[in-house]
Amino acid sequence: MATDASPKFQQRDLLPVPQPLDYHPAVTVNPAHDGLHFWQFMVAGSIAGTVEHMAMFPVDTIKTQMQALGTCPLRSASIPTALNGILKTEGVVGLYRGIGAMGLGAGPAHAVYFSVYESCKKRFSGGNPNNSAAHAISGVFATTASDAVFTPMDTVKQRLQLSESPYKGVLDCVKRVLKEEGFKAFYASYKTTVLMNAPYTAVHFSTYESVKLGLSGVSPENASDERLIVHATAGAAAGAAAALVTTPLDVVKTQLQCQGICGCDRFKSGSIGDVFRIIVKKDGYRGLMRGWMPRMLFHAPAAAICWSTYEAAKSFFQEHNTVSSSVT
Repeated sequence: MATDASPKFQQRDLLPVPQPLDYHPAVTVNPAHDGLHFWQFMVAGSIAGTVEHMAMFPVDTIKTQMQALGTCPLRSASIPTALNGILKTEGVVGLYRGIGAMGLGAGPAHAVYFSVYESCKKRFSGGNPNNSAAHAISGVFATTASDAVFTPMDTVKQRLQLSESPYKGVLDCVKRVLKEEGFKAFYASYKTTVLMNAPYTAVHFSTYESVKLGLSGVSPENASDERLIVHATAGAAAGAAAALVTTPLDVVKTQLQCQGICGCDRFKSGSIGDVFRIIVKKDGYRGLMRGWMPRMLFHAPAAAICWSTYEAAKSFFQEHNTVSSSVT
């Protein structure tokens, strides 16, 4: 009859290792950075981008009209004068012309934006939260991908925002641009947009991550309670700094997207250098900073809204993932 082997014949390395009571040897899917999956970053980013742009759309309309080069009457106006001019000629509706295009483009673009950023940050940072270079590089990759998605709808939005825009709506604008100018017109500003958003995003993300880390270190014991304030403050600082630095390229982008519409100049060449020279020739170097104030007034609160919404959505998914894993 077989009996248990005596202790001297048992191999110590084959003995079972006692496990804690709460040990669950479940097979898990490899999650993305911050414990979230790729699709969860996309959903969180999509929600954040849509909320951000919809909330701040009137300010963006004022900025667009102030930056248009040509006969647009608001290009040299102050913000109050520009606002009164729009309200007087078009009413409140004028502040929201083109919001449909923004709604169609912002969600998908920001889904790409944040998911690419988080994936690159995980790959490049090496687990170091202080790696500003990794944050900046990740931001550049993110904006290059998202701009490819957003630029066509941004062109439609800008044209609809102009005073006395000849288009009836999003669909009418898309049809007429395709018929009269061809598909390439939707991407006339893509190079400028990438050149603008690459430094914008680099400054934005590195500033955001640095300020967030600094604020979280002020009172780490209350970090979870003050999370919303930290994200909003860091986002506002990042948005304002990045917006100011990149205003000249934003002026060029607006010129290229709105050329030939509502009296705006049409350029023989889509060269960024040519547009720069024409702006300087007509308005001087100050022309390159037109709309800087509404741009900052847009991006500071917009970034605060965006990051707060994004982090809130991430927290929701993190809690959902925690509950799901504990159930299994």
